[in-house]
Amino acid sequence: MQEDLTRSPSYTVTCEDYVHVVEFSPFSSGSHASLLAYGGNQYVVVGTCLFQEEDVEVEGVQFNVLRAFHHDLRVDALAWSPESRLDRIPTIRFCTAAADRKLRLLTSDLQDRHEVKVMEGHTSYINHLVFEPTEGKQIASVSDDHTCRLWDLDGNETAVLRLRSPGLSVCWHSQEVFKLMVAEKKGTIRFYDLVTQQAILSLDCGHSGPLMSADWCLANTIKVGAVVGNDWLIWDITRSSYPQEKRPAHKDKARLFRWSTANENLFATTGCPGKISSQVFIHHLGHPQPVMIGSSLVGSGLSWHRTLPLCVVGGDRKLCFWMTEM
Repeated sequence: MQEDLTRSPSYTVTCEDYVHVVEFSPFSSGSHASLLAYGGNQYVVVGTCLFQEEDVEVEGVQFNVLRAFHHDLRVDALAWSPESRLDRIPTIRFCTAAADRKLRLLTSDLQDRHEVKVMEGHTSYINHLVFEPTEGKQIASVSDDHTCRLWDLDGNETAVLRLRSPGLSVCWHSQEVFKLMVAEKKGTIRFYDLVTQQAILSLDCGHSGPLMSADWCLANTIKVGAVVGNDWLIWDITRSSYPQEKRPAHKDKARLFRWSTANENLFATTGCPGKISSQVFIHHLGHPQPVMIGSSLVGSGLSWHRTLPLCVVGGDRKLCFWMTEM
């Protein structure tokens, strides 16, 4: 049944090295093109992407490198700041996490100004990070050290939320900037009020097997999704603390869950990288099976385009893009 769902990438972009993380900016760049960053061993490349669905003069995808940044170690996670824009005075700002337990805030005007601010405090591996989405003046990060930490742009730690197991994912509400979602490995997803620093709601996987990744649907914030063991799970937070829907996805354990930002019913999951390839499944709520299956050699990372039903996965010296139907 599933064989006929397998699709080659709609588009590919060749890279110089193995890609470990890839992220579309979820914010408008102030130009027609989208900002995209990818990183791997000691580097981050920032560029713009324009697809033929957005511009009739483009054949497939047009990728322009804006700048390559040196990075002391392999990049393990990356988040875009909403302050990154290409209109008026171009500014690129993003934050990375690496295995030395440090965050690095990189800011560039794409000319001669280039700053790196190192943020220290986590005592174990950092799994995920996110900028406050309206002004970008704060960063939240989660770690195997059982904390979620908040930082200002000067590198000061402004708050520590103590968790009961490793923090795997963190998401910031796009309108209500005092609400933060933190997903823990043992299967609990909590929502925090950042004014009181207290949990105001929690969700439970009700499930054996570690939670690997969770995401808050910013197109409809009553929806939360996660991958636990081999399954994907979806919650409606107004109805129950237990998942509304749960289905097996990946035979080889699921690794990442990401909602589309263009369509609240579209999401993607990836399997843990296998020896040769890892699969990306694109799902539509209401369809029991994935609507599309892609495969990437040693695939890593997963990110959705801001306005198109298109996602990207990194791989061995290339980026693979899959376009799907709304």
